[in-house]
Amino acid sequence: MQDVNLDSRKATPPAGAGPGAVLGRLAVPAGLLAAVAGAFAYVGTVDPNEPGHYPACPLLQYTGIYCPGCGGLRSAHAVVHGDFLAALQNNAAAVVGYALFAVVWTVWVVRAARGRPFRPELGSAHLWTVGALLLVFTVVRNLPFGGWLHP
Repeated sequence: MQDVNLDSRKATPPAGAGPGAVLGRLAVPAGLLAAVAGAFAYVGTVDPNEPGHYPACPLLQYTGIYCPGCGGLRSAHAVVHGDFLAALQNNAAAVVGYALFAVVWTVWVVRAARGRPFRPELGSAHLWTVGALLLVFTVVRNLPFGGWLHP
């Protein structure tokens, strides 16, 4: 029979289970949130509705056509100040993007805290769908009946 020293064996937790490991897994999502919050704080402080603070959209300036991003800064400013109706009016696609970011970021944090990898599988069909939706949004907002989508 083999002599086993039970004192020499240590009960080690599984890899990545300690509080330090959890904080390490949350570092990147926290850093991204800090960057986005900083950008929103800046746009919330420096009003894009006042001329001279931000550059004009070159597509709008030279062609008079609203791009999918036109009104995005004003939309972010309205979100920061809690005026969601104005945010939708300035750029509805941007508001949808803000909401999608919040959902994806939350799923990422929950999975990271539980030690599960977060690998969103975006296929070409997803990307083509997003591109088509943005194209339709851009075309409709530039047609006479799409005036309600103007920023």
